[in-house]
Amino acid sequence: MVALAKGRYVARLAECEKDILAAQKLRQVAFHGDETTIDQDVFDPLCTHILVEEQSTGALVCCFRFLPLAGGQDIDRCYSAQFYELSALRDFEGPMVEMGRFCIHPAYTDPDILRVAWGAMTTYVDENNVEMLFGCSSFNGTEAEQYFDAFAMLRDRHLAPKRWLPKVKAPNVFRFAARLRIKPDLKLAQRRMPPLLRTYLLMGGWVSDHAVVDRKMNTLHVFTGLEIKAIPPARKRLLRAIGA
Repeated sequence: MVALAKGRYVARLAECEKDILAAQKLRQVAFHGDETTIDQDVFDPLCTHILVEEQSTGALVCCFRFLPLAGGQDIDRCYSAQFYELSALRDFEGPMVEMGRFCIHPAYTDPDILRVAWGAMTTYVDENNVEMLFGCSSFNGTEAEQYFDAFAMLRDRHLAPKRWLPKVKAPNVFRFAARLRIKPDLKLAQRRMPPLLRTYLLMGGWVSDHAVVDRKMNTLHVFTGLEIKAIPPARKRLLRAIGA
C-alpha cells in the first residue's frame, strides 16, 4: 500500500470522495489557474489517486493518478489513447500503469515534493509488479518555438523504440522529429524540460516523435514510456531508498 513520509512531506492513497475532490481542486489551480471549479473527467472513477501533503499543515502540494492495465491488449482504454495511436503497444506483455494528471501546487517549488512523488510511484510499481509506466508529459503553453532545444534533444536521444513508437492521432501536432533541423543547446534543453519528463528520461524513458497541441489544457505533450526493467540499477536503488 502506497504510504510514505520523507522530510516535510507524506504521500498516501486517496481514501474517500473528499480526497479526490481535493485533488481535482489542486488540478484546477495547477492546470487552469483558478479555483472556481474542479478539473475532472471520466477517468477519475477508474483510477487510484495519490496525494502528497505537507506534514506540518496538511496542505495538498501534489497529486497524480494511476490507471492500471493488465497488459498491452488494454491500451485503448487509457487516457493517452485519445491523443495517440498506440496500436504498437498492444503487443506489450505484462502489467502496465498510466500515470496521469500529475501536478504540483504552483506556490510550492521544493524539489523534495517530486522526489517523494517518485518514491510513491516506485512503491506502487513494486507492489503491483508493473512492467511499464507511461503517460503524457506536458510542456506549458502551446507555442513550440520556446522548446525547440528540448524537442531537438528528445529527437536525438530519447525517441521510443520503433516497436513501441506511437503514431499520430490528434488533429494538431508538432512533428519535432521530422521538422526540427537544429543542433540542441543541451543546457537550454535541460532548463526547458519539464521536471517530471526529465526524471522519466534519467531512468531510461522514451517519448513519441511528435507533440500534441492540447489547447484545452494549454500544453504541448509527448507520450512518455518507461520500461521498468530498463531503469539503471543505481537509479532503482535510489528510488527504492526514497520509498523505503
